[in-house]
Amino acid sequence: MMGYIPLGMAFGLLASSMLIPWHYAFAMSMFIFAGAGQFLALSLFAANATLLEIGVATFLLNLRHSFYGLSMISTFKGMGKGKHYLIFGLTDETFALLKTASMSPQNREKTYVQITALNQFYWVVGTLLGAGLGSIVPFDYTGIAFSLTALFVVLSIELYRKQPNPKPLMVALLIGMAGMVILPSAKMLIISLALAAGLLIGLKGWMDE
Repeated sequence: MMGYIPLGMAFGLLASSMLIPWHYAFAMSMFIFAGAGQFLALSLFAANATLLEIGVATFLLNLRHSFYGLSMISTFKGMGKGKHYLIFGLTDETFALLKTASMSPQNREKTYVQITALNQFYWVVGTLLGAGLGSIVPFDYTGIAFSLTALFVVLSIELYRKQPNPKPLMVALLIGMAGMVILPSAKMLIISLALAAGLLIGLKGWMDE
């Protein structure tokens, strides 16, 4: 909640500043629910990008979600109708929460759906608050997106505490820092993720020692 409501407000404020009606911003958060992809879409709208350009850019930005999906295949296997919503709502923060949550298999699907639905609810509420405030109150939202970085730090710490093996964390940190220095910013995330995933799979035996 503390991460999604401020970020949703930032999205709503940005949409309002671009004179996009509040119900369009609401619909994006309900039916797209892509976080950074929604921010990217607004930028592309402002640049008069074509539908093809928007589609390709959004696909590349959210390609990291394929890694999340691959790691959740065994977890979602055998689930009922809720599985389809879980696939739709598998955002960065939801993935991290589902990975750190411990529960019995009997309650897993229900609890996973509740976590995912609450995350989307907070995002939608933030969007509506931001879009509403942006249309009636002057608001400086510089730096509000840092709440996402802070949220990822907290989730990473919790994930490490659940499985205190320093090797995967160190490999990921080294690749991430090297990527920031060597790679262009537009391609850093997806290349670093792909390289980290490949190394973690290839070095699984060493990681488990």
